[in-house]
Amino acid sequence: MPKDDNSTALTNETIELLHNRVSIRKYSDQPVSEEHVEALLRAAFRAPTSSNIQSYSVVVVREKEVLEKLYPVVGNQKHVLNAPVFMAFCADLTRMEHAIVERGGSMDDNPLEIGLVASIDASLLGMAAYLTAESLGLRGLMIGAVRNDATKIAEILNLPKRVYAVFGMVLGWPEEAPQQKPRMDYDMVVHYDQYGNQKGEKGLVAQL
Repeated sequence: MPKDDNSTALTNETIELLHNRVSIRKYSDQPVSEEHVEALLRAAFRAPTSSNIQSYSVVVVREKEVLEKLYPVVGNQKHVLNAPVFMAFCADLTRMEHAIVERGGSMDDNPLEIGLVASIDASLLGMAAYLTAESLGLRGLMIGAVRNDATKIAEILNLPKRVYAVFGMVLGWPEEAPQQKPRMDYDMVVHYDQYGNQKGEKGLVAQL
């Protein structure tokens, strides 16, 4: 697959992996081994995490019964129903809460910041897992629709208080090669030193 117009002459295996990334919605019947899942997650757990708190957990779903329950909640996405593997990347504040309460503190003082940190941690973990999977020949698809009904998802996955699904990811061996969707021009989204300082006339601000 050719690189998009935003690519540069400087490249390596990781850059090419990202330039060629596409979302896959059809997967073969080939099973995804537990060895593959463990390898990619162990690597992904080295993703950056705020203050090394690691405020996340991953629920790996293979059982058809559970996938059938998730299916209507995520908008009847068939690739979720037929997923070889589905992962729920969750913000998990249970360990943090235990440490804070044990020291006489409370998590109720700044719930917005704590929740934001945990959501970002889970997102960084998920993207690391996604890219690691691709490096192994697997393909994934992010499922933001798990946030359609956070309470129902928590019920299906038996998530305790202080744990919520940030997004899901379908994982499998690809059976299709869809056309890559375009991205905005580099100069439209990159600003220098201050917002609005962009190269040339391609910047969004320059066009307004």
